[in-house]
Amino acid sequence: MGNKDCSINNIYQLEGRVPIAKAIPFGLQHILAMFVSNLAPITLIAAAAQPSLSQAQIAILLQNAMFVAGIATLVQLYPVWKIGSKLPVVMGVSFTFVTVLCTVSANYGYPAVVGSVIIGGLMEGTLGLLAKYWRKIITPVVAASVVTAIGFSLFTVGARSFGGGYNEDFGSAQNLLLGTITLAVCLIWNIAVKGYLKQLSVLAGLIVGYIVAIFMGKVDLSAIMSGGLVSLPHFMPFKPEFHPGAILSTCIIFLVSAAETIGDTSALVSGGLDRKITGEEISGSLACDGYASTFSALFGCPPVTSFSQNVGLVAMTKVVNRFTIMTGAACMILAGLLPPVGNFFASLPDAVLGGCTIMMFGTILTSGVQMIADCGFSHRNIVIISLSLSIGIGFTTASESGIWDIFPDLVQSVFASNVVAVVFVVSVLLSCILPKNMDIQKIDK
Repeated sequence: MGNKDCSINNIYQLEGRVPIAKAIPFGLQHILAMFVSNLAPITLIAAAAQPSLSQAQIAILLQNAMFVAGIATLVQLYPVWKIGSKLPVVMGVSFTFVTVLCTVSANYGYPAVVGSVIIGGLMEGTLGLLAKYWRKIITPVVAASVVTAIGFSLFTVGARSFGGGYNEDFGSAQNLLLGTITLAVCLIWNIAVKGYLKQLSVLAGLIVGYIVAIFMGKVDLSAIMSGGLVSLPHFMPFKPEFHPGAILSTCIIFLVSAAETIGDTSALVSGGLDRKITGEEISGSLACDGYASTFSALFGCPPVTSFSQNVGLVAMTKVVNRFTIMTGAACMILAGLLPPVGNFFASLPDAVLGGCTIMMFGTILTSGVQMIADCGFSHRNIVIISLSLSIGIGFTTASESGIWDIFPDLVQSVFASNVVAVVFVVSVLLSCILPKNMDIQKIDK
């Protein structure tokens, strides 16, 4: 009996086996907390593609995304060589890249998204292996500014989905009602439900919104069972195309994503393991981020990265056992082998997706504000944060985009509509240039 209790308590230890019946529910909890977020970016990027993708193509990508996320999570948990952190990091398709990849998808087509992610992933993976030489550049205040900017950049994406996406009926009463119902369910769930189940508010909103959409006649149920019950993931569903502007802008966001990953993994180790992160763990997590993203692109999917909501779940539950999280990753891989799951999400109306994601995007902004508070409001930090955000948001607002007209097309394609890239570059430059003793000098005077 004592051994059994000991093995159950292993759920709060990084190593050790946990009874499978105990491990699976906690592993599934992690997957359910990120399930919608893992698939939503693909739907958003595919919706912006010119020429547009068919529902069948989107379903293939969604199926592949679940498979890829499961594999990437396994590599983080159980590293291959130096790729992976040995930490309970759950990987999934990243929202960080939505803004820039929507632009790439619209300007160059979806194959250009695949090509740019292949190159960007190789770059981040290699930088991850060399992290000890450069990671000090990504200071906490830079990471906080970047996460805040990501929240801002996604607000218009959420609003577009809420109104019905890039369809002729954008802003119709039906779409606004559907988005409002979905959002209301998410809010009510957040208020009424206690404990870790609160993490499933997005899933609850999606289910209710989807059912309402069926009664509204906005869902094609006949397509869900197309493709059979079981199917292997589709390798290389799109032939990659390589455009310099698309590659450069995507690589910059990979640097931004690296800053996020450093923040996520540091928060996970601090909140779940009560210690500071090691250099090897940072290097391994970044290497997995990058090379797993290239692997993801080979299956037609956007980049994968660590999921912030799972970091919060670890901090709340203190469940850090690698074997336990691995059971969730295995479930995700199985879901990737079942086409009806991908078809189900492909048939999800944009308004339902918007009702779910608009709250998640707000949460990302709130996380950035919390990170800023953790950095402290020193004079130096205030200068970096305020200047990077004011330039980033102000210079990329659609009505002011003409401020970039004197720059080459390549610079415009990277920065003109990309608030995250501008904030990242400005905050890094200020962090490197401004004297470390600004506050001391102010006191002396």
